[in-house]
Amino acid sequence: MGAQWKAKHKDLAANARGRLFGKLAKDIMIAARHGADPAANAKLRLVIEQARKVSMPKETLDRAIKKGAGLTGETVHFEHALYEGYAPHRVPVLVEVLTDNLNRAASEMRVLFRKGQLGTSGSVSWDFAHLGLVEAEPAAAGADAELAAIEAGAQDFEAADEAGVTVFLTDPSDLDLVSRALPAQGYTVLSAQLGYKPKNPVKPESLSAEQLDEVETFLAALDANEDVQHVYAGLQG
Repeated sequence: MGAQWKAKHKDLAANARGRLFGKLAKDIMIAARHGADPAANAKLRLVIEQARKVSMPKETLDRAIKKGAGLTGETVHFEHALYEGYAPHRVPVLVEVLTDNLNRAASEMRVLFRKGQLGTSGSVSWDFAHLGLVEAEPAAAGADAELAAIEAGAQDFEAADEAGVTVFLTDPSDLDLVSRALPAQGYTVLSAQLGYKPKNPVKPESLSAEQLDEVETFLAALDANEDVQHVYAGLQG
């Protein structure tokens, strides 16, 4: 499923868009803690660019920036948690949670993992590499992903998907450096974040169509949870 699991059908229905905007708003608020000016805040700048790509309303974007920067008088407090376990049929999964209520999140994770297996800390993460993940698309025809990766200082790259998006893999400390360097190599950066890539992904052909559907349904349920920011699955393709 690539570095981060994504639903096969990119449904743009109102509820799906609402969930996406909610996740991005959290990322914006967290980034804005370090300043509301995107020119001086690289992380905020990248998240804003990502929000604009999916047409987040300007008022929603501005409100998230002001709230995160403490300009509205409201207190923003999110805690991060990483859950590890298995989807049905022993597909390893990492779930990044950003929540204002860890007890609620933990309870909901236990329920969601009933159709899989919730593991303990370290039970699955050893089988994932922690990396910088930069999603980018060519700004013009003829852009060479391999050359761009070398020149920008990326460790590696994943070939473009059906939408033409290439994922450049970086050392975590080089994420901002690579994302800044890629435009000069003919690529437009869509998103840049730290994440996880499976080391030994399960091959889809090793599962039946019914089993693969069960895995997809399980992952979709995780992704739909309001506290879940990212779902990383050890599934190839």
